[in-house]
Formats: sequence, C-alpha cells, structure tokens
Amino acid sequence: MDRISGLSDELLVKILSFAPTEVAVSTSILSKRWKFVWMWVPKLEFVMNHFRPDIALQDFIDKNLPLLRAPVIEKFRLQCFSKSFRPEDINRWVGITISRCIRELDINYFAFSHNDELAMLLPSSLYTCKSLVTLKLNGHRIHVDVPRTVSLPSLKNLLLREVTYSAEDSLRLLLSYCPLLEDLVIARERGDNIRGIVVISPSLQRLTLPIDGGTSDSNEYVIVAPSLKYITVEHYAAYGFSYLVAHMPKVEEADIVAENQRHLEKILESVTSVKRISLCVWVNEEEEYMYHDGIYFSQLEHLKLCISFDYWLKLLFRLLQDSPKLRVLKLYISCDDSRKYKAGSWNNNQSSVPECLLESLESFEFAGYRGRPEERDFVSFIFKNACRLKSSSIMAPLYPDEESCSSTET
Repeated sequence: MDRISGLSDELLVKILSFAPTEVAVSTSILSKRWKFVWMWVPKLEFVMNHFRPDIALQDFIDKNLPLLRAPVIEKFRLQCFSKSFRPEDINRWVGITISRCIRELDINYFAFSHNDELAMLLPSSLYTCKSLVTLKLNGHRIHVDVPRTVSLPSLKNLLLREVTYSAEDSLRLLLSYCPLLEDLVIARERGDNIRGIVVISPSLQRLTLPIDGGTSDSNEYVIVAPSLKYITVEHYAAYGFSYLVAHMPKVEEADIVAENQRHLEKILESVTSVKRISLCVWVNEEEEYMYHDGIYFSQLEHLKLCISFDYWLKLLFRLLQDSPKLRVLKLYISCDDSRKYKAGSWNNNQSSVPECLLESLESFEFAGYRGRPEERDFVSFIFKNACRLKSSSIMAPLYPDEESCSSTET
C-alpha cells in the first residue's frame, strides 16, 4: 500500500479538497481504498471557460452531486454560460446543495446577450437557508425572486453583480432579513427592474456600491449603515437621481469616485471619521465649487487624491486644512486639454500653512501634468513647510507624452 493511501480518511478528504472537483472524483478508480473518499469532499467547483455546450460536464454533475456524503458543503461554485446549462438544471443542483447545509454558494451564469430565452430562478429554499454564510450571484440572467418569507440568519457576505430583480422591493426585503450581514457588493445592470437602492443594515461593515443614473430618472439611493468601516462608492452618471447617506461614525477607509465636487460633498459629510481615503474627482463644470464648512477629518492619516479638473488647488488646500493628522499624501493631477486651462488660485492659499504640514506629514507622492507653474510652486511649498517629511516621490513629465520619475529621501 502506498504511503498516501495509508493516511486517514479525514486527511485524504482534506487533500482532495484542494484539487479540482473532476480530479477528486477521478481518484475513485485508483483502488477500493479510494472509491468513496471523494464523496466526503465538502468543496465543489465547476468552471466553464468556453461558450459551447458541455453535455459531459452536465451529466457529470447530475450523476455525482447526489452521491455526496459530506454533512456540510463548504462551497459550491458554478461558472457557466446560458447555452451550456438549462436554468432548471442549475436550480436543481442548487437545491441539492441547500439540503446539505451549504455555507458558500457562488453562481456565475453568463448570457451571450439580453435576448437569451429564459432567466434563471433559484429555488425559494435559498432564501431560508440557515447555514448559508456567503452568497455570490453574477449574471443578468439570474432572476432574484425574493419571497415574502425570508430568513438568512447566518449570511455575512453577499455579492449581487448585474442580476435582475422580480420586484422593486426585492433587494430591500432581502437585506432586511440578513441580521449578521457584514460585506455587501452591489453592481447594477441596466434593466435590473429596480429604480433605486435601499441599503439599511445595522450590522454591515463593508460596502461596495455604484451610485449612478442607472435605468431611470427617478433613481434613489438610501444608505443607513451605522457600523460601516469600509466603503467604496463610484459615481458614473451623476444626474437624474437623489440619495440619502446617513452619517457613518465608524468608517475607517473610503474609496470614492465622484463625477464632480457637488456630489462629492454629500459623501464626504458622511465619512468624516475616516483614517484612509482615496478620492477621484472628475469634473465637467466650468464653475468653482467647494464642500461646505463643518466637514472636518480629525482622524485622517492617509489621503490619495486623483483630480482631473482645473481648480484642483482649491480643493486640495481645503482638504489639507481639514486634516490635521495627515501623515501620507498621494496626489495625481490631470487636466482636460479640450478646454482652455484656468490656473489654480495659488496666491490665495499660500498665506496659511495647513497644520498637517507643520506637525504630521511624513510621506509625499506627486504626479503632475506637464509641469505647469502652479504645480511646481505647490511642490516647493510642500518641501518648504513640511517639517516632518521623511520621504517623497515626484513624477513629472519632461515632454507632453513622457514622464520621468525621481524619488528622494528628506
């Protein structure tokens, strides 16, 4: 008997759980010792990377999935295309995993086009699965049909990417019955059947959400998550919608993309407790605009700022003045050549030195745009006044289409 076959069943199952599912099942032909070992493997992954139908794989799953003996399925992952598997087959397979106390369900169901015949309805038992901890649904042919009886008491991680919903209230209803939800990722698809997003979750700690014009001029977004620690918000179409973001007193890290400063303000006033923040602001307005007084980042230590509009200097100095504990500043400037460039109001800002430069700033990274005078003046201002600066990295273009990078230690 070989040394591996002499190992305990528990250890053999653990080894097989790291192998692709087809490989794990194929070990059943090695010997009588191996014939039933694979049936106890708690992780199943079936991934299709081609568009053509795969009858063999479908038969494989149909034949072997009901044979599983593991009392708990740790993970079931299926990646396939709508012309490869029938929705009713996937529905049946998911039902089997739910009956085996599944902990993680990951379905990627891709369609060739929006005209594919049938949407995939998952079994209603999914929405009352007491063991489910992680649920990932990806694909616009997946139809989230939330029944009125919902209970997901163990669900902590939820990803809904480009799915469609059976009713306007489906998402809100689903979230309201996830008392332990910690991580939520939502990516919307045009035509997802809901006009707005309502996220109300006392337990939520991480949120990734695009805020955009979506499918209707009456889109609304409501975010009430008092326990949130990490948030990623992306603005694409910043018009034709409204939203309410309640104050989030525990947010430590934020990654925000805003089309213009007016919409940036609404997010900033909700995340004033951040320690790390990444801001990308893309403006399409000629006028200057600044967030209102009272937005103050008393705990901010790390700021990454990507700006693509002419009045970048005004926003930057306001952020520096409102961040007294800032230790790391990463600044990337890009301006639109399609408009006549307007110089930033440097002379109005240099009279006062932000407290963070005098007391806390230790690291500075800068990437300018064609070496304009106000950019050079700002870098000089930093080196002159940043009393505690330890390291710096300056990236500046020598020519319109070339950039050179130099690093210094100070």
